[in-house]
Amino acid sequence: MNLPNKLTIFRVILIPFFLVALMVPVIPAGKWIAVAIFIIASLTDLLDGKIARKYNLVTDFGKFMDPLADKLLVCSAMIALIELNRIPAWIVIVIIAREFIISGFRLVASDNGVVIAASYWGKFKTTFQMFMVILLILNLSENFPGAATIIVICEQVLIYVSLLLTIISLIDYLVKNRKVLSEGNKK
Repeated sequence: MNLPNKLTIFRVILIPFFLVALMVPVIPAGKWIAVAIFIIASLTDLLDGKIARKYNLVTDFGKFMDPLADKLLVCSAMIALIELNRIPAWIVIVIIAREFIISGFRLVASDNGVVIAASYWGKFKTTFQMFMVILLILNLSENFPGAATIIVICEQVLIYVSLLLTIISLIDYLVKNRKVLSEGNKK
């Protein structure tokens, strides 16, 4: 297994540690530990892609597992943030529904011998979602009550931009890869 794929697996392994730090209230400075773990996991996403492209280590496993690891990380964070009353459940449902649709789409594609790598819209969406998660975990309005209104507005903007990018990236995937569905129906 090459280094980019190891980084992808490492990102998945970090998820339970992130969730424990975020959700177990008796852990001192839990949200700060959770943010640190989330940032490290997010940086492995950036790093594994750069290494894979630079050293020609792109694999079908990486094309499949890298976006899946991102989905697991971000979706688990957003589900936890629902529990913490930091994001509306309906938004997370829309975002997760997109992830299921794309995953199903990738399965149809793989049945046809096609591996669909992450698109730029998908990467852009993931980046915005990661920034949104970090900001929502930090809940800076608690620490800076004088700037609470501005912070809450920034959080809301990130939430809705992430939602919009989720929808745009879904449409982009479906339009660019519509042949996969029509080919899948021919079997």
